[in-house]
Amino acid sequence: MNTYFLEQLIATHLNDSPIELAPCVLTIGNFDGVHLGHQAMLAKVRRLADEHQLGSAVMLFEPQPREFFAPATAPARLTNLAEKQALLAEYGVKTLIVASFDSDFRSLSAQAFADLLALRLNVKALVLGDDFRFGHDRTGDSQFLRDYGLHVTNLDTVTDDNPIDKNSAERISSTRIRDLLLAGDISAANRLLGRDYANIGSVIGGDRIGRTMDFPTANIDLARLKPALHGIFAVDVVSLNESGQVISNGLTKLATHGKTGIAGLRPHSLFGTASIGTRPSVDKAHDWRLEVHFPQLQADLYGQMLHVRFLHFLHGERHYDSLEALKSGIHNDVQNLIEWRAQQRG
Repeated sequence: MNTYFLEQLIATHLNDSPIELAPCVLTIGNFDGVHLGHQAMLAKVRRLADEHQLGSAVMLFEPQPREFFAPATAPARLTNLAEKQALLAEYGVKTLIVASFDSDFRSLSAQAFADLLALRLNVKALVLGDDFRFGHDRTGDSQFLRDYGLHVTNLDTVTDDNPIDKNSAERISSTRIRDLLLAGDISAANRLLGRDYANIGSVIGGDRIGRTMDFPTANIDLARLKPALHGIFAVDVVSLNESGQVISNGLTKLATHGKTGIAGLRPHSLFGTASIGTRPSVDKAHDWRLEVHFPQLQADLYGQMLHVRFLHFLHGERHYDSLEALKSGIHNDVQNLIEWRAQQRG
């Protein structure tokens, strides 16, 4: 998949030469989570592209619009940009266009945006949700684009085949998935995602508090304003290469002194215990962290790109009155999660 920032595709200076895209079928949105509803839209894009011998393309926004308008109250991210890129490539997208959502972009009129699609991005057809609107005055919609001369297919809302209330089909949405993850219902969230929920990030330096309590952790860069999960979890983790491919036994190969960790539930993975949240017991109320402790592993993981898959929710974040109480709480959590791992197959 080729990824372009919109600025690369338009000439902003006299000496710039815009990149010419091949004719394409495009869909537009946040694609946060790349859930089953998004996947249905991507499948329609691929079918139309194949039928008309066009490329398949996605335009998404960074930051997401609500993060631009109100970062303090914006919804938690299900997927950061790197995670979206990997998932969109997996689902067959050939071209990804990342539009910087800023004051200039949001001020585009509906006419200017349609011109951008047709004249600069070589869009021949679009697949859009039934509620898609655009332009600074939100006057742009699917009919506007049809009147402009573009072929537009609207995809009906994708609903849950297995709703809680059997008499009412619920819309599959990023909001629903966030609510399920926040409640610790990973299996229900996974059903709407069509896959296991995971985060991808590199291991960065931390404050090493875990080491002082004999529970060293890998501090993983979340690359988002705030995560969709909070609490203590069982996870399994693989390391990725620069192309985003799983490294065969990548973490085990880094082990020293014979401490190779506990096998995870998928090939090439190690089992871990994860804390994700703001760490209320160490006065870090606005410092969102994903920290993973690998029982029985000794290894230097700094700089590694890790794929963390969430398996089991143990409990939400807890406040401890002292570091000794925190250490005892961590010990109990790790033991409980190791016991949970021992009961699983694989």
